[in-house]
Amino acid sequence: MTLKRYLKRGANRAEKDKHFLLRFLSAVSFTLITTLALSQKTLEVGVFGGVSYYLGDLNPSKHFLNPKIGYGVLARYNIDTRWAVKVNLFRGTVKGSSQSSPFLPGRNLSFESPVTDISATAEFNFLKYWTGSKRDLISPYIYTGISVFFYDPVADGYSLRSLGTEGQNIGYEGRQPYSSISVGIPFGLGVKVSLARNLGMTVFWEMHKTFTDYLDDVSQTYYLDSQIIDPEDPANFLSDPSLDHQPGMERGNPKNQDWYSFAGLTITYKFTLHGSRKCRDTKKF
Repeated sequence: MTLKRYLKRGANRAEKDKHFLLRFLSAVSFTLITTLALSQKTLEVGVFGGVSYYLGDLNPSKHFLNPKIGYGVLARYNIDTRWAVKVNLFRGTVKGSSQSSPFLPGRNLSFESPVTDISATAEFNFLKYWTGSKRDLISPYIYTGISVFFYDPVADGYSLRSLGTEGQNIGYEGRQPYSSISVGIPFGLGVKVSLARNLGMTVFWEMHKTFTDYLDDVSQTYYLDSQIIDPEDPANFLSDPSLDHQPGMERGNPKNQDWYSFAGLTITYKFTLHGSRKCRDTKKF
């Protein structure tokens, strides 16, 4: 093969490779543009209404015991028909009593605490779902994430945290006042339903694994001799309302952290974000 023919053959191959590369890049570009054009990234905002309850030292295992009203607001960013991320601000009240618990019912301890929860979660739809769709209009889903919450257990109108009912205010066995802010891991399941073009609903149940054992103000041991408790002193009396315990006796179980839950339904309104193609025919989805 002469040098001239070799160079010509190489030039032809380079030209073919060039055309192949251009076709490949064109196909990739078309796919990306089509995907972006068909993307329906939307934002849903709405409200929540339902109940809240807790599991802990004054209710170790009974779900939906002493439920209280829960409510809040949320915003959900739909990435596609399977994935979404959500942020919410929920508020509820949790309540418990040792008399309704199989664990040391004679303690006569009780509490009630408002809980303000701020959560960020990722959601996965088991089926394709889109608010406004006439085809993919319902799907079960699961989710998990992280939360920050604020709480303040009270009894008889007194803030139990400020009273130091397990000796925190005097440093009993090195104990210190606990924080009224903590973090948790929310996770849950539910069902999403498209009600109209821009209106959606979910029915859900979620649990929050917390990293505090003081949501109910009960965790470790008694610190006062019941014989010297002054019933007129809230800090004394609310630490041992039954007046029959000694320092070091079991008051709670520090090995288990507390939980709280929200359950109910949400109603959301969908906004199509700028840059996403608006769907003119919802039957396509």
